[in-house]
Amino acid sequence: MKLSRRMILQGAGSLPFAIASLRAGALAQPAPAAPSEVPPILFVHGNGDYDALWMTTLWRMESNGVARDRMAAINFTDPLARSDDKVEQAGRSSTEDQRRELAAAIVELKRRTGASRVALVGSSRAGYAIRNVIKSGGAGDISHAVLCGTPNHGVFATDDQPNSEFNGRGAFLRGLNAGESEVTPGVAFLTLRSDGMDKYAQADGRFIGKPGTPTGVNVEGPELKGATNLVLGTLDHREVAFHPRAFREIYRFIAAREPARIAIVPEQSVRLSGLVTGTPGGSPTNRPVAGATVDIFCVDPETGERKGSAVYSAKTGADGRWGPAQVEPSWSLEFALASPDAPTTHIYRSPFPRSSEMVHLRAARPLGPADKDAGAVVIMSRPRGYFGLPRDVVLLDGKEPADVKSGVPTDSTATLRLPAGDVGRNIVAQFNEERIVARTWPASENRIAIAELTY
Repeated sequence: MKLSRRMILQGAGSLPFAIASLRAGALAQPAPAAPSEVPPILFVHGNGDYDALWMTTLWRMESNGVARDRMAAINFTDPLARSDDKVEQAGRSSTEDQRRELAAAIVELKRRTGASRVALVGSSRAGYAIRNVIKSGGAGDISHAVLCGTPNHGVFATDDQPNSEFNGRGAFLRGLNAGESEVTPGVAFLTLRSDGMDKYAQADGRFIGKPGTPTGVNVEGPELKGATNLVLGTLDHREVAFHPRAFREIYRFIAAREPARIAIVPEQSVRLSGLVTGTPGGSPTNRPVAGATVDIFCVDPETGERKGSAVYSAKTGADGRWGPAQVEPSWSLEFALASPDAPTTHIYRSPFPRSSEMVHLRAARPLGPADKDAGAVVIMSRPRGYFGLPRDVVLLDGKEPADVKSGVPTDSTATLRLPAGDVGRNIVAQFNEERIVARTWPASENRIAIAELTY
């Protein structure tokens, strides 16, 4: 019997994970006392992202008895950082913008739940907003702060770009890291990091466009003096937040006990809804898009072909919201998104085992010069991790990406530009043991297919 990665993860609830590596300073604070009830939790996304990345984490929390109404995930209005934190930039946010939005979300979660303190869990840049809120007088509202892959000492620490919030030598990070301890008393801090696979914790600058140039930081950059610092092995920058392994440590730290299960418990009936957003001026935002049409189809998981007519169809109003759509937890789905001033985008997703109100849809970028001769364009996306790392096996139609001339994976996506004769055929993407099928659509009609691996 062949064991797939997904089968292993599904069985992980009955087997303890290997103990994470403890770094120096990991025992610098006492373990939080076991609460009678897990505090309300606010999940915070990273640079350019949205709250939907926390979907599977929320499902795992629910599967361990945490009530959905005691959790929230913020959607920053303009999630992308400014190039210069002190200079206003259209469609981008400053550190102060993020601090202000996060502080308001904390107040709202406290009001809704009646709790005096909440726990914060952040991915990447989110850790900056969390630390900024806490250091700016918000410590009394926060019980726990979990920072996943946050470049706490910078993505780089150099003399150029002095006003970048990602510069470890810049005023923003020097302010957060000032003092003998880098954490605020009264709040339990946990950092989760990779053992060498985080592209934003590298001594060489190749991941930030400067190969061969020292960054001034290293793999230990996400750690904080005075925090509990855990190393999760060779997970990547996003996986240290969204992987089941990360979930185990997040839950254990906040609840002060092991999760009863790692696997997601399916629901018999699934309702999906979400938000349509866009990329005005080229910057991804979480601002609502009105007048977008969302059609949902059940598709054959082996071929990507539609099984009948749309199971849901609607147009977004001023709030950009769509749904709810009733689906089965076993269905593979195609979301056809026709958004104003954007290509018609077909998003193929593996089944949704539980309901969610954060199935957010963002149309693909307009076709560019590299796409002009393509008969079809297919984008493979793995939003909870990255393609192409040395430890990964990635196949496109059964071939290594290097053998597919029309597409080479970079970061979290792989783009295939196919000849006209390939329009209408199916493309199979495989990341290790995870597999998804997308159908090709003609680029001449300004259509793009996106296949997203949910787990």
